[in-house]
Amino acid sequence: MKKARLTEEQIIGILQGHEAGAKCADLCRKHGVSEGTFYAWKAKYSGMTVSEAKRLKALEDENAKLKKLLAEQMLDMAAMRELLQKMVTPVAKREAVAHLKAQLGLSERRACQIAGADRTMVRYQSQRAPDTALRVRLRDLANERRRFGYRRLFVLLRREGEASGINRIYRLHREEGLTVRKRKARRKAIGTRTPILIEARANARWSLDFVHDQFACGRRFRVLNIVDDVTRECLAAIPDTSISGRRVARELTALIERRGKPGMIVSDNGTELTWNAILKWCTEAKVEWHYIALGKPMQNGFVESFNGRMRDEFLNETLFRNLAHARNLIAEWVTDYNTERPHSALGYQTHAGFALHLTTAVARPAARDEGSACQAIAQPAPKGVNQLPAPVVVG
Repeated sequence: MKKARLTEEQIIGILQGHEAGAKCADLCRKHGVSEGTFYAWKAKYSGMTVSEAKRLKALEDENAKLKKLLAEQMLDMAAMRELLQKMVTPVAKREAVAHLKAQLGLSERRACQIAGADRTMVRYQSQRAPDTALRVRLRDLANERRRFGYRRLFVLLRREGEASGINRIYRLHREEGLTVRKRKARRKAIGTRTPILIEARANARWSLDFVHDQFACGRRFRVLNIVDDVTRECLAAIPDTSISGRRVARELTALIERRGKPGMIVSDNGTELTWNAILKWCTEAKVEWHYIALGKPMQNGFVESFNGRMRDEFLNETLFRNLAHARNLIAEWVTDYNTERPHSALGYQTHAGFALHLTTAVARPAARDEGSACQAIAQPAPKGVNQLPAPVVVG
């Protein structure tokens, strides 16, 4: 507020001079004020003494302070109401009541009314067990498998005999701060996708691709990954500093001797996979080789997905000293991947368990006529844990 040039005593003296007979224009010219200001003073201070004018000024100042305090209090109350509307959980309401009681000295009844909480809820003492052993085991599993979310950890705990439900495991997983950081969401293509039809049996189709990494010294190496598209097993993961087309053909020959011949092999258009050695091997082994379209890696989505899991759960978490060290660790991880890791697209079964279940289902007499039927294996990821058995061959 702009401070007045004249005090109350001076203003009342000017008004008294006007009452004594002085002209308004002469007084305004003498004191350097306008006639509008003079008549405003007259409306406010006419008939007052100096003490009454000082008392009026003090009352006005006090009234301004009270208005400011009231406005601030109303703003604080509005902010508190908006904050309390967002506190919907009992824990948040208990904390709000405790804060009001400790900081503002309010009674429990008044604090509960402001926070919108029930007094019995505020006084409630949890009877839940501390879950110490379960929390310790959950932390140990999360430290062993740092990229596993609560669903896969729940499956591993169930294998150990833990009877807790998935909601309880999720709550403990969140309270322990074990949430896995998600990758950036990719933009999804708009439109419908045609499911990939393939015979529901092992060795119906293989996919292969390369993934790259480096040693501690900075030297780069690559890994040739071969995946069964139906059982999702990792059939081979061959690390080396250089893998040529002849090496790929030799590894495929050795794999066929151990596992059997595939119906088809799918790969991208890399130079190692389009070399004459691969074309010659396909002719001699009588295996159909399919190359995906250029710039369409999702046509080879099974091995691409495996590469992503391998990168996220293993390569990014491991430091390799040399090639021998990398071969030993990769072989151990592939064994664990096939025999221990639950796969969400397989009903959270292991890859080896699903392959055994699929082989048993096909071998049953009732399913022999359906053994050559085709089904879609491009299944969407489930939202929760599916405890139902994996689907068998259907017509």
